[in-house]
Amino acid sequence: MVKPTASGIEVDVRVIPRASKTTLGPTRGDALVVRVMAPPVDNAANDALVDFFSELFGVPVRAVRIVSGARGRRKRVAIDGVSAEKARVILVG
Repeated sequence: MVKPTASGIEVDVRVIPRASKTTLGPTRGDALVVRVMAPPVDNAANDALVDFFSELFGVPVRAVRIVSGARGRRKRVAIDGVSAEKARVILVG
């Protein structure tokens, strides 16, 4: 689910759009579930996901990018400047 990279981490995510609020869910298989309020049109759900991870990890929006899966529910998100240990603490609680 969380993989360290040279510049930070990559997280496998399953996005559920049109949720009542943007929040982390449990893991599903090998992916972290993220519910976003935004609909899956005009990149709104992707933008909401990037904003959510930026706020969650305390990094600028430019440090978060969708590496793969921009058009589907399964995505891989890269977050620069975050260690795998810090990510596990934040994601697990």
